[in-house]
Amino acid sequence: MVQFDEKLYFYFLGIVPIIIILFILQQFWKRSKQREFADLTLLKKLAPNKSSFKSVLKLVCFILGLSFLILALVNPKIGTKLETVKREGVDIVFAVDVSKSMLAEDIAPNRLEKAKRLVSEIINQLASDRIGIIAYAGQAYPQLPITTDYGAAKMFLQSMNTDMLSSQGTAINSAIDLATTYYNDSEQTNRVLFIISDGEDHSEGSTLSAVQEATQNGIQIFTIGVGKPKGAPIPIKRRGVVESLKRNAEGEVVITKLNEPVLAAIADEGNGAYINGANTEDAVEYIKETLNQMDKKEFEAKQFAEYKDQFQWFLGLGLLFLFLDIFLLDRKTQWLKKLNLFNERENE
Repeated sequence: MVQFDEKLYFYFLGIVPIIIILFILQQFWKRSKQREFADLTLLKKLAPNKSSFKSVLKLVCFILGLSFLILALVNPKIGTKLETVKREGVDIVFAVDVSKSMLAEDIAPNRLEKAKRLVSEIINQLASDRIGIIAYAGQAYPQLPITTDYGAAKMFLQSMNTDMLSSQGTAINSAIDLATTYYNDSEQTNRVLFIISDGEDHSEGSTLSAVQEATQNGIQIFTIGVGKPKGAPIPIKRRGVVESLKRNAEGEVVITKLNEPVLAAIADEGNGAYINGANTEDAVEYIKETLNQMDKKEFEAKQFAEYKDQFQWFLGLGLLFLFLDIFLLDRKTQWLKKLNLFNERENE
């Protein structure tokens, strides 16, 4: 397990491409000025020991030295001891709708990004609960099993998109059925499922039966609605630019609407509550209070307890490459000149 003390210093790595661009511009300028003075053949005779390769090598050493020094400032730490700790919490599964209707932009920037932000903000409010993530459209797909690793959860969450599942449509029942297999602790009394969706459901007939089965397994279902009841078209984009709008078989523009009654019915049948996700802060605060009122079950979790600084290795490598840059000369190295590895010796 790796941790970074000062992630802010990673931004300094943006200096590297600037240095490379400046170096390339300098080389073009230098060659232009040299041509004004004399042709290249004459210049090579005037300075036979001048190495064109060494300047590139010096740049590489300087960039590596600078990069390692920046990594030393970041101070990576490696976990060296894994221990078991006791924690108390609730098992929570997030089922996120990734169907094409979630691309509608009636809520900024679009429904899917709003859903991901809601889940991320909820995770930020958790203390020691275990979480899992499911993506669903025409079928459900396990994205992350039950875990206490919130960092991994956010990473998987950000990678979710509407192209990750080949089967389109919206089958909420599939998400609920898959969620029932997620809770691996038979003694956990509080099992919570959050369904984040715009409410479009192409399996209405079997959704409520799936909800009933879930409640029999002790799962409490909450639904979070994203979008607006008046609806919006579904943009079809290419490289971030809207090319057209999704149309039905008759050629009419499809308007997708937030279906609050469906989500409210699922939540009511699932002994939970429907939450409108339009206001992120209010929705997250309500969920936080609801989870805090639930009984917490004690469980064991493994985590890294001791971390050792690793900055010294990067500092040493950084100084080594900077010293190499300082002591490397622009003239040809004699033994390398004899090998002529870089075709620097003229044919006589």
